[in-house]
Amino acid sequence: MQSYLEQQLKQRQQNALYRTRKTHESEQGTRLFIEGKSYLNFCSNDYLGLAAHPELKTTLQQAVDKYGVGSGASHLVTGHSHEHEALERAFAEFMGTERALLFSTGYMANIGVISALLGRQDAVFLDKLNHASLVDAAILSRAKIHRYVHSNLTQLETLLTKSDAELKLVATDGVFSMDGDIANLPKLAQLSKQSEAWLMMDDAHGIGVLGETGRGSIEHFNLSPNDVPIIVGTLGKAFGVFGAFVVGSELLIETLIQLARSYIYTTALPPALATTLRTSLEMIQLDGWRREQLQQRIAYFRSEAEKHDIPLMPSHTPIQPIVLKDSQLALDISQALYQQGILVTAIRPPTVPQNTARLRITLSTQHEMEDIDKLIAALTPFTHQMPRDDI
Repeated sequence: MQSYLEQQLKQRQQNALYRTRKTHESEQGTRLFIEGKSYLNFCSNDYLGLAAHPELKTTLQQAVDKYGVGSGASHLVTGHSHEHEALERAFAEFMGTERALLFSTGYMANIGVISALLGRQDAVFLDKLNHASLVDAAILSRAKIHRYVHSNLTQLETLLTKSDAELKLVATDGVFSMDGDIANLPKLAQLSKQSEAWLMMDDAHGIGVLGETGRGSIEHFNLSPNDVPIIVGTLGKAFGVFGAFVVGSELLIETLIQLARSYIYTTALPPALATTLRTSLEMIQLDGWRREQLQQRIAYFRSEAEKHDIPLMPSHTPIQPIVLKDSQLALDISQALYQQGILVTAIRPPTVPQNTARLRITLSTQHEMEDIDKLIAALTPFTHQMPRDDI
């Protein structure tokens, strides 16, 4: 075993695919301290700057005093507290659905939903750039998997028309986590209804960020939960805390409580976190200025990048990738930025398709314009190495 594992790791190193962790000693924010040095952080998903917000910290401290630090059991044993129930009701009201269900992570939510709803006789349709958790969930469900070229809804329509599966589920990201573009939900909703398929959206990077009140991709397109009957959202990104939720009809949520193994057989989220998340939800709804300020940062970064000939993908979300194609080049530029006190992660296969290695820059409402100027200045010397043709 040791010999085999050593060979596997060496192969990853040779292919510039080896991954390492950087250990910081600070709260999450636009600056992280690593080995005593401050780094500008451009690779966090803390889009609204809530992960270390004083109000959330105070709420958590008070909730820990009342509820302790653990839930003690799964939701179906003794782990489901008043705080979990209150948070689920708050999310259902926020999203305009009949019910909501909490999960410990977005990965577990996606696994739970798809494996609970589908079986061998069914079919699931996935965008090729969907998050890994949706792909893994489809595999675990044992349903027949159909994958269409990213955002190619003509191909999806053909696949749906040809399928004779008993049940059909179309599953998509709302905001694609590595490209930053938004799924064409109106068309996906139309195709799903036309084909009598269910539509499921993982809006991990849209919830809290998109829409006037932060309801995510459905609000961005002025859609309703009737158009997208299964919505998953994560709570460790824009919400700044931890966990995930699924919203939908009464029947959907009750079915998941009965059949979703990743819900049934895991310890419930600590109730103190559920309390904190209610405060986070209130802030997301009331503090619209956070989304406005974030959009200002995105627009400024894109404008400055264009001035300095830095090629960006067509994204108007906080996710701003620079595709470099070559994994070693992505690593080299990431390391060069690190030497200048800037954190930008090099994303390489299999997280992204072959020959699309990239720098994944993410922006926060907490970034100052001067922070963005520093990033642009650090990237500019490498523009001659950045590919210009379409990927």
